[in-house]
Amino acid sequence: MQGPILRGRFGGVFLCAVLFVMSACSVQKPDSGFDSSKSSGNKPPQSSATQKQTSREKEPVRVDYLTALMDIVNPEIYIYKEKRRLYVLQSNVMVRDYPIGLGLHPSGDKENEGDGRTPEGDFLILRKDPASQFKQALVLSYPDKKHAERALFAGMISLPEFKEILTAVDHQALPPGYTKLGGQLYIHAGGAHKDWTRGSVALYDSDMDELYKIASSGTPVHIRP
Repeated sequence: MQGPILRGRFGGVFLCAVLFVMSACSVQKPDSGFDSSKSSGNKPPQSSATQKQTSREKEPVRVDYLTALMDIVNPEIYIYKEKRRLYVLQSNVMVRDYPIGLGLHPSGDKENEGDGRTPEGDFLILRKDPASQFKQALVLSYPDKKHAERALFAGMISLPEFKEILTAVDHQALPPGYTKLGGQLYIHAGGAHKDWTRGSVALYDSDMDELYKIASSGTPVHIRP
């Protein structure tokens, strides 16, 4: 299993090195829609928090994969589904880059339980599970407010269910997983050789060992198309 890992990592290093020479290496997906020059005047205005996050993602980052684990103390995780990559950033420096596997139907945002899609949005790691069925897992704060609002307006969840989700989000607690939105969104081990999960993000076991040490409760996780 080490072969695919090494190829993935060195591929990521080579790609970032090329981009860094040309301009600056950025985890920004070229066609992700965060480029303000491509924005449409018909789009609704972004909140200040979204604008701040968008601005940060557009900033070029440096690359330093040799940063020691003990020196990664305030990380943020960025997942780009189309690229099948998970990036760990700290203070605008990319310190880790891992290949990933996604849900069986990865395209598009998650809409309901069982659709096989990996949700898109901004989440938090709520807790670390050292005894999950995949050896190690990071539990994410899905469903979030965005998914709950969309489901409420579509008639998928009830108003009490909506309020329960919002209460959990406000208290950074695990949202209920019994609604039609589903739940139990993880980053876990098991392999990044293909898209095979029910919607979670999967890493090779050795990469998950490392990420499990890096991440902690409250670590932000940004999942992009």
